[in-house]
Amino acid sequence: MQVDTESSIWRNNQFRAYLSASAFSGMALAMQQLLLSWILIGILLLPAHQVGLIQALIGIPGVFLMLMGGASADRADPRNLLIRIYAVAPIFPLFLIAMDFTGWFAVWSVVLWGLGMSFVQSYSMPAQQAILNRISGQHLQQGVTAATAAGFVVQVFGLGLAGQIDRWGISPVLLSQAIVLGLAAFAMARITAVVTIDPKPEQSAVQGIVEGLQATLRSKIVFNVLVINFISSIFNAGSFITVFPFIVKRIYAGDAWTLSVLMAIFFAGAALSNALLLRFMPLVRPGRLFLLMQLSRIIVLLMIYVQGDFWLLVLGTFGWGLNMGITSNLARTIVQESAEPAYRGRILSVFSVGMVGSAPIGAVVLGWLIETFGTLNALWPAMILSALLCAYGAWFTNVWRYQSPT
Repeated sequence: MQVDTESSIWRNNQFRAYLSASAFSGMALAMQQLLLSWILIGILLLPAHQVGLIQALIGIPGVFLMLMGGASADRADPRNLLIRIYAVAPIFPLFLIAMDFTGWFAVWSVVLWGLGMSFVQSYSMPAQQAILNRISGQHLQQGVTAATAAGFVVQVFGLGLAGQIDRWGISPVLLSQAIVLGLAAFAMARITAVVTIDPKPEQSAVQGIVEGLQATLRSKIVFNVLVINFISSIFNAGSFITVFPFIVKRIYAGDAWTLSVLMAIFFAGAALSNALLLRFMPLVRPGRLFLLMQLSRIIVLLMIYVQGDFWLLVLGTFGWGLNMGITSNLARTIVQESAEPAYRGRILSVFSVGMVGSAPIGAVVLGWLIETFGTLNALWPAMILSALLCAYGAWFTNVWRYQSPT
């Protein structure tokens, strides 16, 4: 008899507590994405190449912290780790509030705040993903999709708050960011402690990272998905983080509220695509859809590139969100299904590095492309690479043939 997997996952009290915690943290990190871009572009009025360098400076340390966070997630109870991280996190927005009141609001203080929030995101992400496997049980695909969809929904609210920075001022918006981070710690405390699965708790973090990298290389499907996702994210996630705010400001003369509305439309599309995807899960061959979505991204980026009326930008942004919601979900699902249980946190940290760590690389390159070839022309690398990655994944890897064990 077929199990009603969708209702089963929602009856899980631990899963609902997990959703609450990830919702609050996701809201704060969505605010961070918009706030950092707009403070650099719209308030400090920095040129694109400087914005790209600062974004890289803030993001690159997170690559190493993410690997350490994955090792910690396998050695210890990820729940306790997340509670500590979210409890400390409000310090960073409160620091920037203090800098604003004392007149020391400048590039250096923004960079310190950005580095602190990068630490929160990088160190918490692998633990948050690892604990989802244990809570979802046999309903992993549904758990990943439901958590991803809920995350996109709350990001819309976070972006709405961040978009008020021109109206409310910097400090009230940062205060709201600090509050939701505190609420994330409180919600995480409602989850029952889980037992560590690492048989060698005494090993060093470096040893744990090396073993995680080795486990990643052992699984061809995990490795191939990570490679495709990493290369794609350099110019696709990089375009959304670096190029898109400049398109809003320079091409359409928008303000912070315009950017927040468009980013909310993007994440609304991502949430909708995950909600629709949930109706068809479990998928037998998620790798095929993952590769085909690489091609569909070209269409939505072209809609933005043609510089048409504002409604076309809105439609292209929504389509971009639909695409990203599906591709990120499927990549994460394949990795979580295929990862060895003893190394899952570390393998997911490598996956997260590909998702988050690639953007700083793209920021440097795209910042230079914007100032050299024009804002819209910086979208071309993403479109070209999308076609090449689809062909590579279908013809030279096992991603097209991958069959889900669920």
